[in-house]
Amino acid sequence: MEGLLPTRAFAAGFAFLAMAGAGGAAGAEPVDCEKDARCETLRTFFASQGSPLGASAQAFVEKADQYGLDWRLLPALAMVESGGGRHARRNNIFGWNSGRTRFSSVAAGIDYVASRLAHSPIYRGRTSREILRAYNPTRKQYPLRVIRFMERIASGPVP
Repeated sequence: MEGLLPTRAFAAGFAFLAMAGAGGAAGAEPVDCEKDARCETLRTFFASQGSPLGASAQAFVEKADQYGLDWRLLPALAMVESGGGRHARRNNIFGWNSGRTRFSSVAAGIDYVASRLAHSPIYRGRTSREILRAYNPTRKQYPLRVIRFMERIASGPVP
């Protein structure tokens, strides 16, 4: 996993990735944002929220596809956790590891968190709603807050 700057508190995550492998779905294709409307939808959404993350739209869509996640999940998590990157520290737009993890770039953070949501035993094989319950289990309204952002990004059911 390129881009993650290690801390002692997160060393266990590296051991997990070494066992699980860093890749997502085999043969995942790059996203052509000229043809994929999801990129423009994300750019427009982030701009409407005053978020700097519009430039990361392609990374959000590519990693969602690569790891088999709902393409709205990671952007919605970023909105709840860091105000869409406005309040992010150390390129950690997801508040990962209670905000202690440092990423070398926003794209590296997107890749790492997408990989964990796909491969970690805590999240693997779960629906978006189940992932959200596990992501922040102490706050009962947390899943609903993220789901509301998902629905604002693009209408449609949240599995």
